[in-house]
Amino acid sequence: MPVPPEAVWESLADPGGYGYWVVGSKVIRDADPQWPAPGSRFHHTIGVGPIKVSDHTEALAAEPPRLLRMRAKGRPLGTATVTVEMTPRDGGTVVRLTESPDGLTSLLALNPLVHVATKARNAESLARLEELALRRAR
Repeated sequence: MPVPPEAVWESLADPGGYGYWVVGSKVIRDADPQWPAPGSRFHHTIGVGPIKVSDHTEALAAEPPRLLRMRAKGRPLGTATVTVEMTPRDGGTVVRLTESPDGLTSLLALNPLVHVATKARNAESLARLEELALRRAR
């Protein structure tokens, strides 16, 4: 991303932005004021079409502006540990998004079609995160 890590971090530290940049997220209903401090949460509604699920995401680790690890929940559809790593490079930032499904639905991640769909969804999410970070950097 052609922005400093701090601009990416500021986008991640704004829970309201997740409703836009995370593909499948519909709305952020509430957030702890200390987000993204470890243990803090934001409450969201996710879904596709008429299927909607309300749950929350909890911050597990926060090392601004380098790393944010979260546990995203969309039960009963699934849970995952999501890690966003920011590395400065050539005046911008390399952002790596890693999603590791856990819980009962983690076996679905072994399905190649689910893997391809997740990769495409995460690529679009990163493009949207870049858009937010570019706005913050201006």
